[in-house]
Amino acid sequence: MTVDTRHTILRFIVAPIERFTALSAASGIVLLLATAAALLWVNLGGEHAYHALWELPAGLSLAGLGLQLPLHAWINDGLMAVFFLLVGLEIKRELLVGELASLRQAALPVVGAIGGMLVPAALYLYFNPHPPAANGWGVPMATDIAFALGVLTLLGNRVPPSLRVFLAALAIADDLGAVLVIALFYSGALQWDMLLAAGGVWVVLLLGNRLGVRSLWFYLLPGVALWYLVLQSGVHATVAGVLLAFAIPARPQVAPGLFLKDAQRLLNDLAQRDPNRLSLLLTDQEAQNIVHGLEAGCEAIQAPLQRLEHGLHGVVAFLIMPLFAFANAGIHLDASLLTTLQQPLALGIVAGLVLGKPLGILLLCGLARLLRLARLPEGARWRDLFGVGLLAGMGFTMSIFIASLAYPLPEQLEQAKGAILLASVLAGVLATLWFAVLGRRAG
Repeated sequence: MTVDTRHTILRFIVAPIERFTALSAASGIVLLLATAAALLWVNLGGEHAYHALWELPAGLSLAGLGLQLPLHAWINDGLMAVFFLLVGLEIKRELLVGELASLRQAALPVVGAIGGMLVPAALYLYFNPHPPAANGWGVPMATDIAFALGVLTLLGNRVPPSLRVFLAALAIADDLGAVLVIALFYSGALQWDMLLAAGGVWVVLLLGNRLGVRSLWFYLLPGVALWYLVLQSGVHATVAGVLLAFAIPARPQVAPGLFLKDAQRLLNDLAQRDPNRLSLLLTDQEAQNIVHGLEAGCEAIQAPLQRLEHGLHGVVAFLIMPLFAFANAGIHLDASLLTTLQQPLALGIVAGLVLGKPLGILLLCGLARLLRLARLPEGARWRDLFGVGLLAGMGFTMSIFIASLAYPLPEQLEQAKGAILLASVLAGVLATLWFAVLGRRAG
């Protein structure tokens, strides 16, 4: 078999996978499959084995420090810290150069996100005014960006492109609100010595950024220590991911002009090599050196924030979030669930996500427009904004995550998970029908 033939076969196998992972909807599809797998496992006779698996203890020991946690906690406190690291990187990028970089750009999605948090929380508290159920007011405030953008992508040209940008910016602002809610309201009793030690590590990382350190290892290795100290401090460990993100440099190591100059020189040198030998880079040392120089230059022109965000996207979308869903979405579905969903706790979550999200987003965006603080996304109408609000009601993974912090009783958590699942499905179906009927095809 010739090299060209092997290459053709390899591309035939790999190309469909590359196209799938390139889809915006792909991560939502994988998340849906992981959820379905958990539900099938639990409801086809494997409930005991499912729950026993996630309670298995696992530990790490390093430099005399040990940490023993069940698998469920490693996912919710450990891997989800990596998810929040990515969230923090996205928030920082949007604040610096993205949709949240200027007051005029940020006004509508930020105001919409605030409305999409306050109204759902108020609706939940209407149904659950007293503790301990009242502690779950943060559950219907969240939006699952993977599912929401996935459905929006599947709707195609019925949705103006500007709405995708608006929803992404709104979800970033919503994530920032979720981080603040978790840090301020869903953390435990504080251990001040650990908290001060975590603050010291963070200050060192910020100083490294200020002094121009661009190596990601300088930030990631102490970042593990930061996570451990935050975990032991009583503040929820996922906050460490956001703190680390804000310490990662957003400036490249070399200026764009210098990169272009060096890259042009290297490309000219490469062009002068024997064309017949360029296909044999393994034996042409000089050509290899030129390619390595280009590779180093491409890395230096990218800010550490960009490189880390790019590296984490696939891991988070196709491993961490599906694993989180698989470990947390195992809900036993039977006739008693219908009765459970009629309880105030469940009604508050469903009302908050399905009604509160679109109403809150629409009301506060309308107020901002009335006060001339913002304008609608290009090509969008008010009914389109309501449809986006319905999509934002797909709380799912983020809502389940906050529920796991909010409810100390297992029966409350099970009620909440059932309500979140129902509300997310309802919100997605209603949004799809809304745009299918009222959306307009572009072109």
